[in-house]
Amino acid sequence: EVITQLQKEAKVMFVGDGINDSPSIKQANIGITLNSGSDITKDAGDIILINNDLNSVLKSINLSNESMKIIKQNLFWAFIYNALGIPLAAGVLYPIIGVMLTPIYAGMAMSFSSVTVVLNSLRLKFKKI
Repeated sequence: EVITQLQKEAKVMFVGDGINDSPSIKQANIGITLNSGSDITKDAGDIILINNDLNSVLKSINLSNESMKIIKQNLFWAFIYNALGIPLAAGVLYPIIGVMLTPIYAGMAMSFSSVTVVLNSLRLKFKKI
């Protein structure tokens, strides 16, 4: 009941490790359980802290914030590549200035777009969280 009341005002995160915590973990917007917890609690949780360290809760929040930043950056760059590349490959600018991407260059540009997104995502591995 307390979690339901709190959810009317904000998102709720609940951390627990026992069988009695599983309904609360399931009810919360984000349920976190410890690896040492019961199997029922692990099934109810969204995140399982493998090292049983509560400091990992803060790390998981930071990791999710950084992940969302990188996802937004990747979507932005993919949109820019497609907004520029598709019309060029389709020949929209050919009648105006005589520029058109051949299929070879369009394929290279598409590969470069994918590599850029993957490399940007790999930056997450080296971030201090």
